[in-house]
Amino acid sequence: MSDDNAKKLAGLNLNPNAGSFTPRVAAREFVPSWMPKAAPAPAPAPASNSSGIDFNRPPPAAVLNKTVETPAPAIDFNRPPPAAVLSKTVEAPVAAPKPVVAAPKPTPSAPAPKPVEAPKKKVETPKPASSPAPTPAAEAEDDEPVDQETLTEFFGKEHMNVIFIGHVDAGKSTMGGRILEASGMIDKRTLEKYEKDAKEAGRDSWYLSWALDTNAEERAKGKTVECGRAYFETDIRRYTILDAPGHKTYVPSMIGGAAQADAAVLVISARKGEFETGFENGGQTREHAQLAKSGGVNKLIVVINKMDDPTVQWAKERYDECVNKLSPFLKANGYNMKTDVMFMPVSGYTGANIKKGIDPKDATWYTGPSLLDYLDSLKIADRKLSAPLRMPISEKYKDMGTVVVGKIEAGSIKKGASLVMMPNSIKVEVAAIFNEMEEEIPVAAVGDNIRLRLRGIEEEDIMIGFVLCSPKNPIHVSSKFEAALGILDHKNIICAGYTAVLHIHNAIEEITLSAMIHLIDKKTGRKSKRPPQFLKKGQQGIVLIETSGPICLETFAEAPRLGRFTLRDEGKTIAIGKVTKLYSSEDA
Repeated sequence: MSDDNAKKLAGLNLNPNAGSFTPRVAAREFVPSWMPKAAPAPAPAPASNSSGIDFNRPPPAAVLNKTVETPAPAIDFNRPPPAAVLSKTVEAPVAAPKPVVAAPKPTPSAPAPKPVEAPKKKVETPKPASSPAPTPAAEAEDDEPVDQETLTEFFGKEHMNVIFIGHVDAGKSTMGGRILEASGMIDKRTLEKYEKDAKEAGRDSWYLSWALDTNAEERAKGKTVECGRAYFETDIRRYTILDAPGHKTYVPSMIGGAAQADAAVLVISARKGEFETGFENGGQTREHAQLAKSGGVNKLIVVINKMDDPTVQWAKERYDECVNKLSPFLKANGYNMKTDVMFMPVSGYTGANIKKGIDPKDATWYTGPSLLDYLDSLKIADRKLSAPLRMPISEKYKDMGTVVVGKIEAGSIKKGASLVMMPNSIKVEVAAIFNEMEEEIPVAAVGDNIRLRLRGIEEEDIMIGFVLCSPKNPIHVSSKFEAALGILDHKNIICAGYTAVLHIHNAIEEITLSAMIHLIDKKTGRKSKRPPQFLKKGQQGIVLIETSGPICLETFAEAPRLGRFTLRDEGKTIAIGKVTKLYSSEDA
């Protein structure tokens, strides 16, 4: 404090014992008597506010209620989270405690980061956000293929494709119809309608075949034109019947069916004259057996049909005659007669030995299994479930979008998956998957015959023989390749420059044998050092083949189903072969 201020304070007469000042709150306002009372000032708000809003007016109760409720949505950290959040937050710690508990141990500490990294990948995928279920499926299409347990959960049974082959009028469609009737796939009312219509058309015995021959042309002529499809099921397996046409004009349809089959039923007519006609040169019994083998069908069931015919009457002598003539031919075509071929007598019209065994009164000499029992006991070759997806296209059409049909040769497909259509490299998305019964399913795997509805591609942009495959591991595309070729039947010699039609899986393409590279010795398997000038019937060689356009194929060593092929010319099967080496577009 300065000296001047101290002197001023000392001059003041202050009472140090005075009480503390206490104001009177209830005292009236002091107004001097000489001052007139002031009139209350008018409210300035209405005068200055042109909008008419009175800002001094208290808010209504509704607004008060809202202002009171606004703090309510504030996060209450003491409040327990809802059930949906709990389910998510609980799942994350379930994986986390494992590394924490096992942290002191050196062994489990290594896998600790793995459960943490896995969810990150799934969270980052932005694919089909609208449906949470397909999102992980679409992402893991290549990395996490469908396992057998998942397939069993969805289907419960293994699937097998069976093709019925043989000479025209051997009874293939009738036998297929009888199998559908025996397995309960055709109701009695439908069967009675077929029988009535067949009688009106003067074709009493054809009514069973009408279950597979559906169009008017096939029913009128009694000849299968296209490779028909049907589905039936037993207690052990699910089956797709592929009814191949027997006439030589429609052999390309038969080849397309054989490319999808796991096993073949070679139907032989035991009726006198019919067996001989089908087995002689020019008959389709021989050609169908060769084409089935070249198409990758190793399991063959030879059914001697029409054993109830008046010219046969279940005679063992006629059955043995057919077996003895067929056995050497099948063995020469590469079939293992002990493990791959089964002979059995049947009657497709009466149903004898189809599902139930033969009546002992008719044939006491046969004690083997029935056709359906033997099919159930067949062992299918190991299927590549974890391999990259390969699905050759066998049909295409429009139905609320683009629909393709085919058999999965390798891998698996899930709804919502992103795939590639080769050889055009068009990216597509699987909108829906349908099984043989036209039921929508979430997943399909190797061996299944399915229909897919695709997004991102038009029906006009797809050709028969295109292959639907994994975007990470697409199928090879080439227009030039080396192949091991075996000449089956050709009158003249085959030289460089020879042209023919190539059938590989479902693809059909014109080709040219541009060069002969080696001649193969049948006995030793050795290759000649000098290229041969020509190949003739019965010879084998390594040749260079060029196609008129790029096609999808693999080497036989990598994928036998996609590396086998057949060459046809002038309505005959000329040669069979397998792809040994592929050339890229740069090499070509």
